[in-house]
Amino acid sequence: MALKTLGAKAAAALDQELMSSSAFSLDQLMELAGLSVSQAIFRLQPPQKGRRILVACGPGNNGGDGLVAARHLFYYGYQPTIFYPKRGKNELYQRLAKQLEDLNIPFVDDFQTAAESTDHIVDAIFGFSFSGEVREPFPAVIRALEQTKLPVTSVDAPSSWDIESGPPKAGLGSAFMPTALVSLTAPKPLVKHFHGRHFVGGRFVSPAIAEKYKFEVPKYEGVDQVVEISAGNQRL
Repeated sequence: MALKTLGAKAAAALDQELMSSSAFSLDQLMELAGLSVSQAIFRLQPPQKGRRILVACGPGNNGGDGLVAARHLFYYGYQPTIFYPKRGKNELYQRLAKQLEDLNIPFVDDFQTAAESTDHIVDAIFGFSFSGEVREPFPAVIRALEQTKLPVTSVDAPSSWDIESGPPKAGLGSAFMPTALVSLTAPKPLVKHFHGRHFVGGRFVSPAIAEKYKFEVPKYEGVDQVVEISAGNQRL
């Protein structure tokens, strides 16, 4: 099945509709998104291949998804570490961080040093609403992601990429190609530039909403919250 991509405006409108006519709360959607990410990580990085997971979180909803994923990974038996230098002020983000602190999951200030002692990196810095320049303190993180030999999984969008046009043509982020991508709800147009393992997560969209926004919901198997999509199996 060819999956239609969802642009930034449509993705934002869909999120609003899920929280209005579909009666989901932001908490619910973030929990489901983070659960999807954690299941993708479990497939990509089975515990026997290394349990140390560094989760880089931005200040918005993408970072919140990363915080949720880290909690689930802890309960799967992983050893997550959180880089969250610019904490969101929303009460939801504060509660998610508190849940991790209560599990004694470490929060670190030095991304580069933490990356030297991990097995897998989760990029949950910027999501589909990102545009413009990468601001401090994240340029050094993007450079480290460009240079690392470790597997990197990006949440919804590789950080620094434009949701429509993909990686920057030059400069910061132009050489960043994560190992895997977890598209939330539906793939975004940037996937035509992505070369790696691609998962879709979002097992909460009703058939009526999918029909309204003209995209296909992939077939989720059993209790899975993610589906792996073969390369090139999406269309504009």
